[in-house]
Amino acid sequence: MVRGLLGGIAALMLVAAGVFWWQGRAETGFGGEAPALAVEAAPDAEPEDLPSADAEGLIGVAPPEATAVGRETKRFNMLDKDRDNRITRNEMLSSRARDFRKLDKDGNNLLTFEEWAHTTADKFKFADGNSDLWLSREEFATTRPKDKPRPKQKCSCK
Repeated sequence: MVRGLLGGIAALMLVAAGVFWWQGRAETGFGGEAPALAVEAAPDAEPEDLPSADAEGLIGVAPPEATAVGRETKRFNMLDKDRDNRITRNEMLSSRARDFRKLDKDGNNLLTFEEWAHTTADKFKFADGNSDLWLSREEFATTRPKDKPRPKQKCSCK
């Protein structure tokens, strides 16, 4: 039932669009003879004196300044190293290569789990004071992050 109702509405809309289109063709002259256009002749009168203003000492509106480069344009330009308005795969990955080289300790371009987790592995090795390859509660407590000092509050209260 709903499909039939929607189909009927769609058909009526198509018929209405066709009627409006047909009327538009008739008014523009594509359907038959072009309607006659009336052209008025312009009078050959001399223009009156043009208005003038005392512009001495006046300053107009400043010309618009160049807009700042958008954030996305800056990001694009940062990655487009050769300035050819295209970002290649190598250009896109170049920022990651520096970080990869920091993690790749042996320089073989293969990242092992130990190299990837070196910070955590070093933290575990430092915390495991007795080298028994497990942490007691006391040893684990040494891995607690250090508290950052809070900035001093500036108060003008006296």
